[in-house]
Amino acid sequence: MNRRTLYLACGVPAALILFLLLTLLFTPNHAIVGVMVRAAENAGYTLKCTGFGKSFPLAIRADQVELGSDKGAILKLNQVKVRLELLPLLAGKARLAYRCGIGTGEASGDIDLGKGKGWSMQCRGVRLEDIPFFSTVAEATVRGELKLTGKMEANKAGGSGDLQLEVRAAEVAGVKIGSMPLPDAAYREVRGALKIDKGRAVLKSFTLNGDGIYVRLSGDTVLGNPVGASPLNLTMEMMPKPSFLERQKFVFLLLTKYQTSPGAFKVPIAGTLAHPSL
Repeated sequence: MNRRTLYLACGVPAALILFLLLTLLFTPNHAIVGVMVRAAENAGYTLKCTGFGKSFPLAIRADQVELGSDKGAILKLNQVKVRLELLPLLAGKARLAYRCGIGTGEASGDIDLGKGKGWSMQCRGVRLEDIPFFSTVAEATVRGELKLTGKMEANKAGGSGDLQLEVRAAEVAGVKIGSMPLPDAAYREVRGALKIDKGRAVLKSFTLNGDGIYVRLSGDTVLGNPVGASPLNLTMEMMPKPSFLERQKFVFLLLTKYQTSPGAFKVPIAGTLAHPSL
């Protein structure tokens, strides 16, 4: 390697890092927050941020971040930190790493900003009751401990990726599809796998194994912008045991027209992700 090539190989990345460092250093905090708020508004959401600041060398942090909709808060994060990874930058790739708390749980992952835009996420120890979406948007009481892994890559075809989740000791109450109530239940285990291909999200499997009831959800949606506008094409199959059906006789009486055989119900779900309907 000659001297000129060595200068280019070392000097250009160093100059780029220095430029980014100076840009972050001299950009006021309120200006950075303003950019994030406008980006959320363009996607149809609201964003509140407190305790915002910068961290060395190329990172930003916030004590509390709240993402919301016209119905109220959807997600609340604490101890949020986002940093630009230096090693991928030296290879010409812009990648952000993030970490935050959700209640007593934690979420982390990375976001690629280059040609292969995408993101990854891992959630562990997150309690569903610490996610306000269920009470503000779904208007339901949901409990349980969530474990989630997922990744998504944007492309001209609309994006691809996958998502796997597991919930232990789940409790669900007050769930409605439109105005139709669904049975309250406790589930020992909830497992789901979602596959995204060309902007279409397909539920490969989603099962809820409960005390006296087994539920299976299948179908797909074409992802919209915002995500809440995505149209639903789902089917929910419920198989309650006689004792469970008897305890919640009124709810299943309302679902009689969806009964396909004794102890089996098949409910079609349409509408959108934010406003599902039968």
